[in-house]
Amino acid sequence: MKKSIIVAAICCLACLSANAQKYALVDMEYILKNIPAYERANEQLNQISKRWQSEVEAISAEAQTLYKNYQSEAVFLSEEQKTAREEEIVAKEKEAQELKRNYFGPEGELYKKRESLMSPIQDEIYNAIKEIADAKGYATVVDRASASSIIYASPKIDISNEVLVKLGYAD
Repeated sequence: MKKSIIVAAICCLACLSANAQKYALVDMEYILKNIPAYERANEQLNQISKRWQSEVEAISAEAQTLYKNYQSEAVFLSEEQKTAREEEIVAKEKEAQELKRNYFGPEGELYKKRESLMSPIQDEIYNAIKEIADAKGYATVVDRASASSIIYASPKIDISNEVLVKLGYAD
């Protein structure tokens, strides 16, 4: 009984290995470095991010200045004036946090801008990879740059240059 189960298992494994899938690799970092539109989009995102960060920092600095002024003048202020100043400081800090969240939060402006700039590039790369995979019969295409479980991969199965050629960025 055990021998027949083992023989059946070996037969199943033999059948599965006979239908081996073809695999290929791409290096998305390499591909993206060779696409000028990606570099331009990254630069544009960096400039926007710096500008927005400056805005947030300016409001935070205003809040700090208000707080320092409050500390130095607190002994001369009435309770109503202290309360008003404290509310003003808290409001300025909230404004800075709200602006930071609006610009840099998970659904913030930077995320939306990145999505609008990068999606067309990523879609173009995906379509090129899909066309090459379909044409050459690859069942799976793995990104070498993000697949940390790949210890070794033969350069023969790396189709990154073919993707660049398909996109028109290499000869």
